[in-house]
Amino acid sequence: MKKCLFVGTFIVVVLFGVFQVVNKPDNPQEKIEKTIYEEKVQSQLEQLSLEEKIGQMFIISYSSESMDETLKLIADYKPGGIILFKDNFKSYENTLKQIDQIKSVTSIPLFISVDQEGGRVQRLKELEDAQVTTIPPMRILGKTNHTLLGYRVGQVVAEELQVFGININFAPVLDIVSDANNHVIGDRSFGENIDVVSRMGIAFADGLEDHGVIAVYKHFPGHGSTISDSHYVLPVITKTKEELLASDLVPFQKAIDHGAEVIMVGHLAVPSISGDEVPASLSKPLITGLLKQEMGYQGLVVTDALNMGALTEYYTEKEIYELAIQAGVDILLMPVDISRALTYIKESLAEGKITEEQIDSSVRKILTLKYERLSTSRLGKEFLGSTSHQSIVNKVYEY
Repeated sequence: MKKCLFVGTFIVVVLFGVFQVVNKPDNPQEKIEKTIYEEKVQSQLEQLSLEEKIGQMFIISYSSESMDETLKLIADYKPGGIILFKDNFKSYENTLKQIDQIKSVTSIPLFISVDQEGGRVQRLKELEDAQVTTIPPMRILGKTNHTLLGYRVGQVVAEELQVFGININFAPVLDIVSDANNHVIGDRSFGENIDVVSRMGIAFADGLEDHGVIAVYKHFPGHGSTISDSHYVLPVITKTKEELLASDLVPFQKAIDHGAEVIMVGHLAVPSISGDEVPASLSKPLITGLLKQEMGYQGLVVTDALNMGALTEYYTEKEIYELAIQAGVDILLMPVDISRALTYIKESLAEGKITEEQIDSSVRKILTLKYERLSTSRLGKEFLGSTSHQSIVNKVYEY
């Protein structure tokens, strides 16, 4: 009995010691590295023109059928990143070639992003000449309530994305599905239990990030309590602020406390907080007021796709970009047209609607994350659909 007590005490002491070292704020090596990155970011920021700084705030999609146009677009406007969809995954070699071509025309590291959630949202499955691991819906993973398994599934996703040099994944979904008729999110969510969604979402994200892929938690402030689809219309969340703080916002708060670096804001109106029906992605009360000031978030804020009906049906292009930046957004995902977006943002700057200081603040955060966290490594094709990856996924269905 005494031996067991000693072993237990020893484990607690060791774990506590590790915790103390990892979180020690005055670690000399961490201070040196931070200073180096800060100097590099400041130097880069000073070299960028206004147009190039605005370009860093865009993540754009592209067509594989028009690579010459795409390469010219990237060379001309220098966006901060690209997002890949199923049409970009025709074949293994072609996908690698196109990503390499895109990276070759810009000197600043690019966010190479994708939606690889699992279930019905996994782009790699479109490859015609490569067997990839089929990731189960997050609802099924959530039912296991097994955080180590959630971490391992995140690792599987990250390693297969790393085969292509993809460094940022728009996952996990932290929405709590509280409406059974919600099919927009549905089985993309880890479930309806707040604790399960929080723990499993963070575990999945840790699996991604520990293996070279930045996680993007979405869709703040929560898309699980509405049946409307923001791809077409603007969903309005009728919950009070108190109800949201006790439910939908809990997983995001836990992710923030855990050190979330990127959060995606959805096109969702929350009148109880904003006082109007402006989508969260364009709302200063929701982004600056709630997310940043009240919830303490200091990382990057990215919008959901800006070409979705929840915005384009109600706002002009200029209003979309202007309001998003005013609200506190750092990254504009999929502007309707990058050339017009640049023009409209410069007009808003000239009119005093937004400031260059706001642009600089966002670009500084973008460059910092890129230089500190973007992986430049690429894994071999053998990681796609590997036996070890399949064995991890098989365990999900054993529960």
